[in-house]
Amino acid sequence: MTQLTIFVNIKIVGVISLIKLREMSTILYDSDFDLWIEQTIQQLKDRQFERLDVEHLIEELQDLGKSEKRALESNLMVLLAHLLKLKIQGDRPDIMTGSWYDSINEHRQRVQKSLRDTPSLNPYLSTAVSSVYPDARKLAIRDGKKAKFGVRIPLENEYPITCPFSIEQLLDDDFYLNES
Repeated sequence: MTQLTIFVNIKIVGVISLIKLREMSTILYDSDFDLWIEQTIQQLKDRQFERLDVEHLIEELQDLGKSEKRALESNLMVLLAHLLKLKIQGDRPDIMTGSWYDSINEHRQRVQKSLRDTPSLNPYLSTAVSSVYPDARKLAIRDGKKAKFGVRIPLENEYPITCPFSIEQLLDDDFYLNES
């Protein structure tokens, strides 16, 4: 056997071993996600890039970005729904108003934190508001139909079709409409 043949055989064995390691990593991804994460982190730390399950790693990184957007959208939807309820249900009792204020404060703070922690979401904020407003409106309408304590049930057409709040108002800690 020549040296070239030995070298080629060693290379082929090495490539086959890498392929098997990647296949094992893919199997691990499907069977034990937490262990897959630990293994991937270790491979990155050890700079073993050839062993990485690149396809799943890319997928997870893309999903991470999507989850940040989903969290922002979810908090915006609740914030918008409760601001709408304050705007439309002017005859509400104080007990309802207090609960809505608490929710507005919590979800506004979550939105602000998301924007601080992930500044690249700032350009997406306007799009996110436009995207979730129809669902926030539906939520406010549905909740409005459950009005209690003698509160008038608002008509669906009383809820604006387009978002009546500016981005500045949504992020303003002191904005609550203050109208009765």
